[in-house]
Amino acid sequence: MARIAVIGAGTMGHAIALVYALGGHQVRLTDSSMKTLDRAQGLMESALATLVAGGEAPADWTSAHLAQAVTRHPTLAETVDGAEFIVEAIIETPEAKRALFEELDRVAPPNAIIASNTSQLDVFPLIPAARQKKAMITHWYTPPYLVDLVDVIPGPDCDPAALEAVEGVLKAMGKQPLRLKKFVPGYVANRIQGAIGAEVQHLLEEGVATAAEIDAAIIHGLALRLPILAVFAKADFTGLALSQAILRNGSYTPPPPRRQSATLDALVEQGRTGVLAGGGYYDWPGDPAELFQDRDRRLIELKQAMRKIGTMAGLERDL
Repeated sequence: MARIAVIGAGTMGHAIALVYALGGHQVRLTDSSMKTLDRAQGLMESALATLVAGGEAPADWTSAHLAQAVTRHPTLAETVDGAEFIVEAIIETPEAKRALFEELDRVAPPNAIIASNTSQLDVFPLIPAARQKKAMITHWYTPPYLVDLVDVIPGPDCDPAALEAVEGVLKAMGKQPLRLKKFVPGYVANRIQGAIGAEVQHLLEEGVATAAEIDAAIIHGLALRLPILAVFAKADFTGLALSQAILRNGSYTPPPPRRQSATLDALVEQGRTGVLAGGGYYDWPGDPAELFQDRDRRLIELKQAMRKIGTMAGLERDL
């Protein structure tokens, strides 16, 4: 069992804390906002209940058990006291992260591993020199208690032993660490998701199809094959000669990423910012907590089905 400190109790932080707790670790959680920190307990309990009901967490895990495994602390010094592994999951601004890393350098144990959950920022220049040997990125995907992929990116001077130790912990919890050879903003999955996002915004803005129709094309077309074959394995089944011909004969140039969408701007201006607001591209009536639980239940069933079905692509097939 490792002593884990999670800094930031928001959307990702509290959920990452839950994953480590379920993995058998003792977790301390903090946030600069007491409101966010107080709310974290209820969010973890709700997610835990869904996992237990779906058979993805032990049946004997109760709210009381969770409260012992994840303790909440008002100060950074108290949270990281004795920590072996520190997860940074605060807002995505360089100034805030630099300030946190500098404070961690003062109060954290000297041998503690520091891992950032940053999605886009190259945080390594923000981390003090004395901490570089134990500095890395471990980037999770939401909801982290169901999505197994964790991007792992070592800092330029990271000790390989520290990297292997973290990957070992992640694998022991059933996660799939993906070590990148170098830092790139967005990593792999988010960059691919960004390319899809650019294309669907283009199709929507050009009036080719509605949001629901575009989603239907993805669900009933792309999504059926992606879990089994992903992209490169699917190309092997299609035949690489055909893939080569498609590239050579292609008459369509994908659009560059959009910096603005009139449709998106209009929705935000109307207050339709997503599930928590009751609507976005779709109407979402009802309790947001129940909607998130419904999403999680469906993801659990899909995940369990995929365990049975298996995949024909992935690292295990990499020769």
